[in-house]
Amino acid sequence: MKVEWLGHASFLITSENGTRIITDPYVAGNGLNYAELNETADIVTVSHDHFDHNQVSAVGGNPQVVKEATPAEIKGIKFRGINTYHDANQGKDRGDNVILCFNVDGVNVCHLGDLGHPLSDQQIADVGSVDVLLVPVGGFFTIDAEVATRVCNKIKPRVIIPMHVKNERCEFPIASVDDFLKGKENVKKLDSSEVEFKAGELPDVTGIVVLKPSR
Repeated sequence: MKVEWLGHASFLITSENGTRIITDPYVAGNGLNYAELNETADIVTVSHDHFDHNQVSAVGGNPQVVKEATPAEIKGIKFRGINTYHDANQGKDRGDNVILCFNVDGVNVCHLGDLGHPLSDQQIADVGSVDVLLVPVGGFFTIDAEVATRVCNKIKPRVIIPMHVKNERCEFPIASVDDFLKGKENVKKLDSSEVEFKAGELPDVTGIVVLKPSR
């Protein structure tokens, strides 16, 4: 399974048989200055209906869309969701958010979307076993570095990939990945937008992989 960070909360996940999943596709502009996606996919996941996460029309290939917590199976990949909120006020400020979990080539992936609050014990149990966790860490619109750390410590994934951070292509009033990385061990900053994972070859101790956006 290959994971490419397109930018913001959008990843291209490609299975060994070539099935392509794009998470939270964005539209460029309004402070989000990543290049247009220009990608095709078989499946698109959407955590919530904001412009920087729900631009399914930006993805070619007539993909099937997963945007609800209702379990679904597409091209042999099973998806399940956990209903959460985009803020710490039960959705009153920014609405709902869906955490989406799915298994690709034996690797359990979890995309937290724009999670805006700590997870309850029940929500942690619903998320279940996670190998690769895609987690927002920039704060303001989502959980910040401190809360993201607590969420990661509870989920206990094999690999953490930070997303939804400020950088030269994102002008949102959020923090860079550096706040999240402070004091943490087993951090790999790759000079690449892509990383590959194989079931049975994942680290025993949780590690953090920082990718460069490809767009």
